Amino acid sequence: MRYFFWYVFSFFLLASCNPREKDASAPRVVIELSDSLDVSSLDGRLLLMFSSDDREEPRFQISNSTETQIIFGMNVEGLKPGDQVAFDPEAEGYPFDRLSDLPPGIYNVQALLHVYETFNLATGHTVQLPMDNGEGQQWNTSPGNVYNTPVKVEVSDGGLVSLTLNQVIPEIVPPQDTQWIKHIKIRSEKLSEFWGRDMYLGAHVLLPKGFQEHPEARYPLMIFHGHFPRDFGGFRTTPPDPELEPEYSERFGVEGYNIVQQQEAYDFYKRWTAEDFPRFLIIEIQHPTPYYDDSYAVNSASQGPYGDAITYELIPHIEKQFRGLGEGWSRFLYGGSTGGWESLAVQVMYPDEYNGCFAACPDPIDFRAYCLTNIYEDENAYYYSGGHDSLEVPAHRDYLGNISTTVKRDNQLELVLGDRSRSGQQWDIWEATYSPQGKDGYPERIWDKKTGIIDKAVAAYWKENYDLRHIMERDWEKLGPKLKGKIHIYCGDMDNYYLNNAVYLMEDFLESTTNPYYDGEVDYGDRAEHCWNGDQENPNHISRLRYNSMYVPKIMDRIYKTAPEGADLSSWRYK
Repeated sequence: MRYFFWYVFSFFLLASCNPREKDASAPRVVIELSDSLDVSSLDGRLLLMFSSDDREEPRFQISNSTETQIIFGMNVEGLKPGDQVAFDPEAEGYPFDRLSDLPPGIYNVQALLHVYETFNLATGHTVQLPMDNGEGQQWNTSPGNVYNTPVKVEVSDGGLVSLTLNQVIPEIVPPQDTQWIKHIKIRSEKLSEFWGRDMYLGAHVLLPKGFQEHPEARYPLMIFHGHFPRDFGGFRTTPPDPELEPEYSERFGVEGYNIVQQQEAYDFYKRWTAEDFPRFLIIEIQHPTPYYDDSYAVNSASQGPYGDAITYELIPHIEKQFRGLGEGWSRFLYGGSTGGWESLAVQVMYPDEYNGCFAACPDPIDFRAYCLTNIYEDENAYYYSGGHDSLEVPAHRDYLGNISTTVKRDNQLELVLGDRSRSGQQWDIWEATYSPQGKDGYPERIWDKKTGIIDKAVAAYWKENYDLRHIMERDWEKLGPKLKGKIHIYCGDMDNYYLNNAVYLMEDFLESTTNPYYDGEVDYGDRAEHCWNGDQENPNHISRLRYNSMYVPKIMDRIYKTAPEGADLSSWRYK
């Protein structure tokens, strides 16, 4: 018994010592904020990166692919010029769990402080979040973030690495107006009230041919939803640059895809200015939030009333300035991926304000297929569990089913980039949009970020407020007559993110249980990956560049069938 006691005692003593031994063997990293910087103090997420690849800076080599380099993160508050901070050896890491797990070796080492701003919300909460600075919520390029030029260091157990943050990412020069494209920015009263500071919405507006020559014309409005656009994309008034060096697209397996993109942009310009092309306005909206590169275009507890701000402030402002018709029958929504979800969600939540949506490869529109997770029935988002074993849930595949990452892995990276849903990445923005606001002012977690265990109370909130299939089925008696003929959904049956699974469930409802019948369209691309948008004739790498013209025939048909008596159907149809 005495020997047994000492055996147990020794076991626990050694176990308790292991973390300290591990910490002692970790590299010691000291980061200083240069006293040359013109700042008082900074809060934010301090990111530390190690790369064995010399091709570019470590900050541009972090991804959820197997080619990622290494990153660790921790929060800092009140960091002043001249201050030093020792990086926590137990800080969250990716793909290694902790800094103490980093293998010795020669690395390019870089640190970056993703700066947070303090917001005093109308809800009474005070939160710290990264304000977008014109880049579309990209932590590695956000103006005002501070970093160091990478240094090559031999990292060893217990060795010292010293870094000085002395570089500031410069401001972004906004795009300039042209004959065809105009840029607007307005202060939103609704958003400014919610966030406790001035908040803005922007848009890039593509004008039709003859806009100046036909002041009597008033135009329908096409809203192209998607991620943060620096400028209006896919429009080029000149042929492809003859000096452009061809680049290979690994995603599509196409040589010279950059030239293809320029040619498609020029071809769209030629269609846009052709004699027989309908004249209307197209806009791409800038609505980044402190959580992501766009708001998902709906009202939410943690991001505020973006749906109302876009629909009732931004859209009327654009229509007034650029002579839009300004009525629901003359407005149409389309987009892919995030933009696909937004197009459908906005149509459902504002059924009278828009006359049709074309939702391509939409983010999950039925949370029974939240990618590969049923948030209502599954207990864990990271693992399929059996009686004696478990298997990680995939997050990305190619058209042959080859898996490149998992849900757990994606969320590990997000936790490094920012806790409290502040990573600016995909799983966190769904949370920031769909979740109730927690007691601390941040979104409540749909699942534990480390274990994957799903919070059923949060899932129930998601269901009643943002599960589009559930909302439509629940409210179809009221929504059905308003949405009849307006719903068009397209998805590849080998979508990289398994988004087709939710589309199948939505189709089941639309085709079999709606009364009145939805009278729309759901279509699939055979073996097509993400961004398939309904084009059965062209490959995905081409059709994804044709959003701005491919739905026009269906939109025109819809306008003529549904325009109210006396509506203006002629002033905008000039040659």
